[in-house]
Amino acid sequence: METLRSAAASSRVHHAWIFAGPAGVGKFTAAVAFAALLLDPTSAPGLTGAIEPEEGSATQRMIASGSHPDLHVITKELAAYSADAQVRSSKQRNIAKAVIDEHLLTPIALAPSVKTASMAGKVFIVDEAELLDPSLSRAYTQNAMLKTLEEPPAGSVIILVTAHEERLLPTIRSRCQRVAFGRLDAASMQKWLKAAEGELGGLRDADERAWVLAYADGSPGRALTAMRTGLYQWRRTLGPMLAQLERPGAFPLELGPTMAKLIDEWAAARVDEGEKAGASPSKEAANMAAARHMFALLGAHAGEQLRRAPDEPSRARRLRWIDALSECERHVSANVNLQLAMENLAAQWAR
Repeated sequence: METLRSAAASSRVHHAWIFAGPAGVGKFTAAVAFAALLLDPTSAPGLTGAIEPEEGSATQRMIASGSHPDLHVITKELAAYSADAQVRSSKQRNIAKAVIDEHLLTPIALAPSVKTASMAGKVFIVDEAELLDPSLSRAYTQNAMLKTLEEPPAGSVIILVTAHEERLLPTIRSRCQRVAFGRLDAASMQKWLKAAEGELGGLRDADERAWVLAYADGSPGRALTAMRTGLYQWRRTLGPMLAQLERPGAFPLELGPTMAKLIDEWAAARVDEGEKAGASPSKEAANMAAARHMFALLGAHAGEQLRRAPDEPSRARRLRWIDALSECERHVSANVNLQLAMENLAAQWAR
């Protein structure tokens, strides 16, 4: 937050930002904290000289409860509330242009609902901004945002949060100030996990704790997902099958179907949780999220096996595993049948 506090202290807050870095390292949390700083008229230098809002102020309470009328958080899931029936029924794999029209381009032109002496009148946070368009060659949504990003109404701030900055147009990136976020080091992750265990409940054993840290790869968000949704059980289920691949000629027939089943069950559970909370989650989007977790788990396994490979043929085989995994990710992103993609991956790894 130092870069952001310095910007606030200068009284020249840029109107457009990109918060870029790996998934789960606090980009969105930082974006909300920055918005809270900008929207709160109590923000002022504290004893250390750093700009901070007054703890417990009316603005902070509204932001904490998600009810501040001038903080607009834009996600792909807002498609479920679109005025366009076709957008409402979409699979929510991208942030629809209609969502940007309805929740950014239209409201940014209106006067702030709360008129105060704050540093910003409105803040718009676009989460997973890499999903604005399916590709840079068909970047209709980003192109529609260009004029607003270049000349937004006074007092408006736009923050694009992304784990894949390369999927934003160069013309978008050139209009934004960039804040880079990195993975936490091992000591910081240990400290974070200790605090998280105190809040969520301890992990069952040392093996699970070590696995969660390895899976997280410096990302508290990934660790939190693993702890909350039981991803360690995937490792326990798949471990014996993956071990069979180490034996020449062995091919666990159940590996592909089991991976597909785990993905489907995880996604179904997340959809059920969302519906119980009153949301309208997309099974398609949940499947994609589950698939990303599976690819991360398999990638960690392949990387570990590569590090342990005793000779050049073994290393070459593990490198082929990683190539096959990348190919499978592309297939799933292209909407290839999930079970077929997983079965093909298993066959490639056994080859």
